[in-house]
Amino acid sequence: MRREMENWIVYGVFSTLAPKDEVSKLVQSKMNGATPLIMASKNGHIGVVEFLVENCGADVETVGSVTFDGENIEGAPPLWCAAAAGHLDVVKFLLKCGAKVNNTTYTNSTPLRAACFDGHFDIVKFLIDNGADIEIANRHGHTSLMISCYKGHYNIVKFLINKGANINRKSLKGNTALHDCAESGSLEIMKLLLQNDAAMEKDSYGMTPLIAAAVTGHTRVVEYLIRREYCAPVQKVEALELLGATYVDKKRDMSGALKYWRMALSERIGENMPEKSSHTSPVAAYENATEFRTEEDLNNIVSDPDAMRMQALLVRERILGPAHPDTSYYIRYRGAVYADIGKFDRCVTLWMYALDMQQKILEPLSPMTQSSFLSFAELFSYMMTESRHKKVHHVSFDDMVTVYRKAVTEMERGNKQMKDSSSTPDKDVASLNRLLIIILHLTSLLCKIESQLSKEERFTFRKMVYDLVKTKPCGLRGYTLLHLACSRNTTTVGRYPVCSFPSADVVRLLLDVAAPVDAVDQDGDTALHVAASNKPCTTEIVRMLLEAGSHHDCCNQEHKTPYQLLSGVGISEISSPLQYVTLQCLAARTIIEEGIQYKGRIPNRMYKFVEMH
Repeated sequence: MRREMENWIVYGVFSTLAPKDEVSKLVQSKMNGATPLIMASKNGHIGVVEFLVENCGADVETVGSVTFDGENIEGAPPLWCAAAAGHLDVVKFLLKCGAKVNNTTYTNSTPLRAACFDGHFDIVKFLIDNGADIEIANRHGHTSLMISCYKGHYNIVKFLINKGANINRKSLKGNTALHDCAESGSLEIMKLLLQNDAAMEKDSYGMTPLIAAAVTGHTRVVEYLIRREYCAPVQKVEALELLGATYVDKKRDMSGALKYWRMALSERIGENMPEKSSHTSPVAAYENATEFRTEEDLNNIVSDPDAMRMQALLVRERILGPAHPDTSYYIRYRGAVYADIGKFDRCVTLWMYALDMQQKILEPLSPMTQSSFLSFAELFSYMMTESRHKKVHHVSFDDMVTVYRKAVTEMERGNKQMKDSSSTPDKDVASLNRLLIIILHLTSLLCKIESQLSKEERFTFRKMVYDLVKTKPCGLRGYTLLHLACSRNTTTVGRYPVCSFPSADVVRLLLDVAAPVDAVDQDGDTALHVAASNKPCTTEIVRMLLEAGSHHDCCNQEHKTPYQLLSGVGISEISSPLQYVTLQCLAARTIIEEGIQYKGRIPNRMYKFVEMH
C-alpha cells in the first residue's frame, strides 16, 4: 500500500510535466547537491526509486552530496546512499537496474564500506554475493574490515574474515584492523582477529594495538593482551604507564592511575629493565617535575593531584613522543583546565610548550598548530573581556608578542613551502588565509592595549606589524592584510568570538605602517571596494582609506568603483567628493572613456594608474 501511494504521489507530480525532456532535466537536477533519486534512495522510498528509474529515466549512477551523521559526503551514488542508510530493497533494485557495485564516493568509499559502517549485515552479505570487492579502501587506506572492527560489528567482521579479508593490511598511517578494535575497545573482535593470525604490528607513530588500547583507556583490552603475553616486557610496562596517564587525564581517576603505575613499576623492577629515559633538564611547563622511578616517588605524589597530572604529561611525552597528536593534545587540555579555574599563567606556559613542540615537529600550516594559535587568541580575548561574572585579567604583553611572532614565523614557513612547491593546493591557500585571519585577531587584541604600552613596547608591536606587511602575504582571492581587515567575514574564525571586523583600529595601524592602500585582489578589488561592500558600510574606515590615498573611482574587473558599491552611504556623507579627485584621476578616466591610445605616449610607470580607472 505504501509503495502504491508513493508511486501515485510521484506520478501526480511528474505526469503534469511535459514534454519528456523536461522530466529528464528535472530528475537529473540537484537540490542541496542531491538528485531526487539520491534522496529517495537515502530515505528508503522504494516506490519513488522505482518510478524515477523506470518511468522517468533517472540515471542510477549520477552522484551527489548527502549528509550522514552530520558529515557531508561528496560524490555519493544512489547505491552508496541506500547501503549506508540500510535499505536492502533499494539496494537490490538499483543493482538489478545496472548500478555498479563498486562505484565509490569522492573519498573512495564503496557501498560495502558504507554498509559496514553502520552494521547493515544483510546488505553486506548481499553486496559481496553480487561482486563487491572487500579490499577496496577509502582515501585513508581504511578497508571494510577496519571500519567494521572500529565500529564493533562482530558478525560482519567474522563474515569478512571468512570471505578472505586481509587481516594484516595496513592503512596509509600504518594501522591495522587490530589497531582499530583496540582503539574502540572491542575485545571480542580482537580475540577473533588474533585467532585468525592477526599480527601485533606498529603503526606510523610506532604504536602497537596494545599501546593504542592504553592511550584510549580500554582497560580490558590492555589486561587481556598483557595476560596472554602478546607483547615484549618493555611494551607491557609502557602500556601500564600509559594506561595510568589515561586514568589521570581522561578518566580523572587518581587511584586507578596509581594502581597501574605501581604495576608498571613492579614489572620494570621484576624484569630488571633499565631506568626510564627522561628530559636532560626539567621542563618549566611541567613545574620542573621529574618522572617517578621508585615506590617512594609514587607515595610522595599520592596526595597531590597536580603532581599526578604532571606525571601523566611526562609519561605520555616520553612514550608517545612529541610527534604523536595525543602528546600536544593533553598538554593543551591540561592548560585549558587551568584556564577554567583562573590559573591563566599555568595555561599560557603549557600552551606555549605545546606550540613549540608542534612547530618543531609538524609541517607548516598544520591544522593542529593553527588550532593552538586560535586558542591563544580566544584566551587573550577572554582575559581582556569584562562581564557580570568575571573581571578583566592582566594579559602579559610579552606573552602576546611571543605568540604573535610564532604565528608570523608559521606564516613565513607556509609561504616558503607553497613557493617551493610545483603546485599550490587550494587547502594550503585556505590554511594560510585562516592563519592570516588569526594573526589579524591577535593584532586587534594588541591594538586594544596599545595605549597601556610603554614607548619601547609600542615600538616593538608596530615594528612587528611593519615587518609582517613587508612580506606581502596573500590569502584567498588574493586578499591582502588590508582587504581582510576591511572584511566583515574576518570576524568568523572559530566557535567563540574573538574580535569584530571590519576593525578601524587594525585598518589605521596597517595604514600607519605603509600597507599598500590600492593593492588589488584577484577580482581587481581594492580594500576600499571591500569596505564599501559591507552592509552597513563603516564610514570611518572608508574615510581613512580615502585619506590614505585610495581611489574611489578605481574600477574592478566588473568595472565597478567603490563609489558605486557604497550601500546606503554616499561619498558626500563621508566627505566632499572633490576632496578625493585629482586632475590625474580625471585625465585617466577621460583616456579610458574616450578610448584614447596612451601606450607609447605616456611614461610606462603611468600605465597601471590609467588602467585602474
